[in-house]
Amino acid sequence: MADERNVLKFTIYKWSSYSANYVPENIQVDNPSNQSSRWSSDSNNPPQYLSFKLEKPALVYSIKFGKYEKTHVCNLKKFKIYGGLNEENMIELLDSGLKNDDKAEVFPLRSEIDGHHFPCRFIKIVPIQSWGPSFNFSIWFVELSGVTNSDIVRSCMNWYNMYREKEAIRLCLKHLRQHHYVEAYTALEKKTKVSLEHPLLTELYNLLVVQGDFVSCERLIDRAGTEGLFYNYICEQDYKPWWNKIQPASKDKPGMRGGHQMCIDTQSECLYLFGGWEGTKDLSDLWVYHIPTQEWTCLSEDTSQQGGPSPRSCHKVCIDIERKHIYTVGRYIDSALRTEDNLKSDFFMYDIETGRWTLITEDTGAMGGPKLIFDHQMAIDTEKQIIYVFGGRVLLNA
Repeated sequence: MADERNVLKFTIYKWSSYSANYVPENIQVDNPSNQSSRWSSDSNNPPQYLSFKLEKPALVYSIKFGKYEKTHVCNLKKFKIYGGLNEENMIELLDSGLKNDDKAEVFPLRSEIDGHHFPCRFIKIVPIQSWGPSFNFSIWFVELSGVTNSDIVRSCMNWYNMYREKEAIRLCLKHLRQHHYVEAYTALEKKTKVSLEHPLLTELYNLLVVQGDFVSCERLIDRAGTEGLFYNYICEQDYKPWWNKIQPASKDKPGMRGGHQMCIDTQSECLYLFGGWEGTKDLSDLWVYHIPTQEWTCLSEDTSQQGGPSPRSCHKVCIDIERKHIYTVGRYIDSALRTEDNLKSDFFMYDIETGRWTLITEDTGAMGGPKLIFDHQMAIDTEKQIIYVFGGRVLLNA
């Protein structure tokens, strides 16, 4: 079908309004240099619309909007497009908007129902919002593309008519069941061989409405979830985050602190916490939190005793989850405690699997890297084995 696509001929069928010389027929001519070559509504009060009648029924696949050669406050920031075989029964084909520039834009239109193509004879554009607040709507040029091959369109139209007939029967079945016309419902379903819904929904209706068996309803919902029947619906929903206070299963856990650092190993589902300021001094303890079991484990009370970094806060860490390595660089030192020796920027790596620390360098500044900094950011590219450090504040000797 895609190879037979062509530009579809149409006439202007109806419109909500137009102002001055900005008549609807202007949108059939692509003249971007002429600011008068457009349809413009005489109001932005809904409903405003512009509808077309195709020369003959077609499968409409895309719509092209031409624009004025400059940005314009009347361009459509938001709009919807509807289509159908008659003007009374249209379905939504597109919900989108135009960029406020001079570039023509092409949008694909919905052309399938349940995997089958359906034809249209009428197309309706409904402006919702212009780029300029309180401005009228303008459309400069419209071009429709699709398939008009009579054999293809006829086949799709036959299917669509059968689809609409089945949908009408389903509405009748729904009405009969809602009003408890059981005999009529059963007779219509048997005669037409049209089912109102998925068998599980019918079973749910019988359990919930007819029998009032709530326990069996919950079992049925659980079974439907296990079989993945809610998967597509869930995937279409927006995420709704919420905070949940975690109650650790282990009694042993890190104390209150600030200026600490955490990183996560998504493969093992472990969070690592290192260092921080507890109100009177810096810390050098290393902890791991196992998310599935909600348990904290102290890996080291003082990493400096195992050849690791000294107590610190306002440092940064990053983790290589493929090689199980944690890196840390930077820290804050109070101005009264700064000396020439402790202003060196040491750089450590912790091997999770062996539990060992390695001093990569005593001073990254001496290697052409950052001087001793704090409140910076640090990230790792595990594939290329590159660590990035950005920003922060450099510690200077008071």
